[in-house]
Amino acid sequence: MNAPTTQPAVMFVCVHNAGRSQMAAAYTTHLSGGTVEVRSAGSAPADTINPAVREAMLEEGIDISAEKPKIITAEAVQASDVVITMGCGDTCPFFPGTRYEDWQLDDPAGQGIEAVRPIRDDIKVRVLALLDELGITPVGQ
Repeated sequence: MNAPTTQPAVMFVCVHNAGRSQMAAAYTTHLSGGTVEVRSAGSAPADTINPAVREAMLEEGIDISAEKPKIITAEAVQASDVVITMGCGDTCPFFPGTRYEDWQLDDPAGQGIEAVRPIRDDIKVRVLALLDELGITPVGQ
């Protein structure tokens, strides 16, 4: 399969940008080996990354402690080829020509590590499928 001529851009959006979208973005960056331009944002960003989410990703060897929740912008959505929402509903801007998917995932907010692990594992499976759809071979899989 031929590699894409331009780097695909994927944006992950959830309400607080402190859990699901951060895990998805980290997995996409990690598993694509940097061949995907990755963004994440929230419609109502939290102040910090969910500590249980940070811990769950560290178990996978991925450190997201330097990440900060960000507000979604129309420019970031418009610059993305694929926008994956996770429960932000109508607050996500819509642009024709952009591919949208909605991943139904439990919200890890206020949950402990035991509740976050299955959400993390579900996200990893979905990210691997997304990379396959984009024609990208995951690194280290």
